[in-house]
Amino acid sequence: MTPAELGPAFFLAVVVILVVCKAVSRLLLMVGQPPVVGEMLAGVVLGPSVLGALLPGVESGLFPQDLRPVLYVVGQIGLVAFMFRVGWEFRVDRLAGIARSAGLVSAAGVLLPVALGVLLVVTVGERTGALADDVPMSVSALFVGVALAVTAFPMLARIISERGLTDTRHGALSLGAGAVDDVVAWILLAGVFALASGSAGLVSLAVVGGLGLVVAMAVVVRLHGRTTLLADRATPESLLLVLIGALFLVAWYTDEIGLYAVFGAFSLGLVFPRSEQLDRTVETLKPVGTLFLPLFFTYSGLNTDFTLLGDGPVLLFTAGCVVVAVVGKFGACWLAARAAGEPGAVALRVGALMNARGLMQLIALNLGLAAGIVTQALFSALVVVAIVTTVMATPLLAWIDRREAPAPSVVVRS
Repeated sequence: MTPAELGPAFFLAVVVILVVCKAVSRLLLMVGQPPVVGEMLAGVVLGPSVLGALLPGVESGLFPQDLRPVLYVVGQIGLVAFMFRVGWEFRVDRLAGIARSAGLVSAAGVLLPVALGVLLVVTVGERTGALADDVPMSVSALFVGVALAVTAFPMLARIISERGLTDTRHGALSLGAGAVDDVVAWILLAGVFALASGSAGLVSLAVVGGLGLVVAMAVVVRLHGRTTLLADRATPESLLLVLIGALFLVAWYTDEIGLYAVFGAFSLGLVFPRSEQLDRTVETLKPVGTLFLPLFFTYSGLNTDFTLLGDGPVLLFTAGCVVVAVVGKFGACWLAARAAGEPGAVALRVGALMNARGLMQLIALNLGLAAGIVTQALFSALVVVAIVTTVMATPLLAWIDRREAPAPSVVVRS
């Protein structure tokens, strides 16, 4: 397609994506699921698993191959804007009393899923036909393990925000552990890609680059006073341009070092200075995430084909991945929180929240697919894991709330 043809195709695709996302989100809202889950499932509905199976000509007409990279890039803009606001709204002081618990939960939530995922692939992987023939078993096993260890940090933040859990202990603990969890998981993922390419440079780049990001963010904190003074003298238009430039720059940097753009955006939001003028500027980014984030879900949905799971061994492997994911994440994070001295109700809620994979697993899968590590069958199997574990979060939280609710008092009349 020519650029002149891509423009109209893009506009029509965005309208369809937003309408379908809204419709699916409203349907799922009736069963207690937050809108972000609806957006994730809407992406699958628009892909070959539903729309492509029912109306293949409509799917290919709405989302031609030339358009898909455009959806990915614009979706990245929405994702980066959303994660910047998550960091900006997150209060670092909430982590003061939960650092030890967050560290233990994060460590357990990475180590056990990786170990169980590797064991599953090594044990049955070759018999499923879901693995790439030209990829070493060690690479496939480690990739699946790391993919199962990922926490859906952006979706976790959105679920916590939408359910009003930001000021709760389990909400703050889950956000803190989820952030550390995903940084570690992305470094491990860089290691998997390094192993696949036969180079240790990717791991070194991620570690050294991550330290450089920490230093840069520390400098931003030190310059808060000067920044707010300059912001008060600037026009809103100038401030918005500077903010977008800084946001895109840090997103580019973290992408280049292998930690992915969302962590750069979240880190900048975390240390971004506050003032009346700056706060108004940040608020202008909110519609960007709302409008463009569904495009990334759709891009992932277009790469998901559930018909590939019809083969018996692949279907059993998918079920095994779901079981390993839930046991390795929910179970490990719950036990770690209890070991850290957290109350049972808090530990259960942390396990339920940390178990969601959603967006971050979709990102990892897309990278693995692009690198040739992941087959379409394995991609679809792990998308099932992302959907099941994310959809589980809200019902689990509701069940825990009902379980912990005080029993109604009974009045005995004489």
